[in-house]
Amino acid sequence: MPIERQNDTRFIADRMLGTLTRYLRFMGYDTESANSLEEGNTKEDTLLLGMAKEQHRILLTRDAELARRAQEQAIYLRSEDVMDQVQQLIDYRVIERRLTLSRCSLCNTKLREANTCEIERTGYAPRDWRSTRFYWCEQCHKLYWNGSHGKQLETRIGTERKEESNNLP
Repeated sequence: MPIERQNDTRFIADRMLGTLTRYLRFMGYDTESANSLEEGNTKEDTLLLGMAKEQHRILLTRDAELARRAQEQAIYLRSEDVMDQVQQLIDYRVIERRLTLSRCSLCNTKLREANTCEIERTGYAPRDWRSTRFYWCEQCHKLYWNGSHGKQLETRIGTERKEESNNLP
């Protein structure tokens, strides 16, 4: 069932949606993941349902039974393809097509602008970095910038799917 987009939409995703979780974080959406929970908990679905309700998050799942249990608190994602999943969320009007690089793709922490020391001490920053804006995750100590990978994501998110599919399925 479609859920209308709210300001500051927040998500929690099941274990089958790791790639979508990273995409949503790159798009600026606060997205928790079941992958951060201890594996093997037989009550994980119940835990996810509780977290979604308590934290006012939309549960994203590929599990039809879990989506049924969550009712309007969840979105069942039909496709295994991440870009189809992104498009479904756009069609349901719960996300907008954008790339903000405002959240860590690994831990969901809000990024802040990186300082010179942080840029210099990472071994993977580009050599000519003076004209580039960098962002830092204080939790993971990971450096982000909109380089070729970001531009590829921007292209995939922005132009891979046709804008004409704004009708809800």
